[in-house]
Amino acid sequence: MTTFMRLFAISSVAFSLGACSTIDTATRNAPLEVPSFQSVAPSFDVTELRVVVPRNLRVSEANVYYPLADIVWRGEAIGDRHVQVRDLMGEAFQRGTAQLEGVQPVMVDINVMRFHSLTEKARYTVGGVHSIKFEMTVRDAATGDVVVPTRTINADLAALGGRSAIEADRAGETQKKRISDHLAFLIQQELTRPLVPSGQPVEQADI
Repeated sequence: MTTFMRLFAISSVAFSLGACSTIDTATRNAPLEVPSFQSVAPSFDVTELRVVVPRNLRVSEANVYYPLADIVWRGEAIGDRHVQVRDLMGEAFQRGTAQLEGVQPVMVDINVMRFHSLTEKARYTVGGVHSIKFEMTVRDAATGDVVVPTRTINADLAALGGRSAIEADRAGETQKKRISDHLAFLIQQELTRPLVPSGQPVEQADI
């Protein structure tokens, strides 16, 4: 390479580096853009609450530690577990929304995806987790328009086991009561969470 060509190559590299440095400096000195939205606390009055437990959710009555099923429920006598779960969750959600006296009448649709409580074997030995999951959609009561888009809510609750479970039963704190109280509190929290303009709730730490 001739001396002229070598000098031309060095100059080209220097120019490129200088240009990059200029762009980077301009970018770093640019003002930070902050999204222009504010969260708004909803003001709901729940006029109707519909709980659906799809019939295609699998039920297990097997007394093993962890049955492979969508619905595992031992808090009531053997019966139609789909109906029992629907009634339990419906009563809990009705109780949890009864004190909401907001300005916007709404309907709340609940679609249960999972209700996996403890079997007798797990409850009276190791304990575990009441694994509950559902979808929630909030609609305007007059128009049916979606106010809060469908979102999946994990409503897991630590489950007592062994002596703690036995003592809780004696004190009236049965599986059914503990789960019902938990769901009543949770639905109230979900329906009072601040919303951004899109209707999506502001993310909060799990309850």
